[in-house]
Amino acid sequence: MTVDNFWQEFLEKTNKDKSTKYIESFYFCFTEDMASELLDLVLSGKKTATTSSLLAFEKANEPIPTVGSFSIITDFHENPRCVIETTSITTLKFSEMTFELCRLEGEDDNLESWQRNHRKFFTEDGKEVGYEFSEDMPVIFEEFKVVYKI
Repeated sequence: MTVDNFWQEFLEKTNKDKSTKYIESFYFCFTEDMASELLDLVLSGKKTATTSSLLAFEKANEPIPTVGSFSIITDFHENPRCVIETTSITTLKFSEMTFELCRLEGEDDNLESWQRNHRKFFTEDGKEVGYEFSEDMPVIFEEFKVVYKI
């Protein structure tokens, strides 16, 4: 099923206005294994947040999620799997992240593990997108809820 067909199905089955738009469709991370692992965490309800680089949004000229916006999460092969709705947005420096926040991502057992994994991710993402990771880099911490899944 295409992303657009999935979106139309979501609108129909949830009685949303047909003019409702989603801001993006995406899969998590750079590898199929990580994309699958993180998707499973979302679908099971263990992952209810994600952190993105504000610089990446700016470089790609993409809209930053806002409370109430919808996104489609796909698997690594871009097959749509669920719709999420943003429930909260917090902008802070990477160095200001707390375990209280990052534990909502469902991936790490402590802040140090989250920092290590995200330093690696943001360094790699920065090389691809065109920004440089720093501890003072602004990040977007997005909390969400799954509102539709197949």
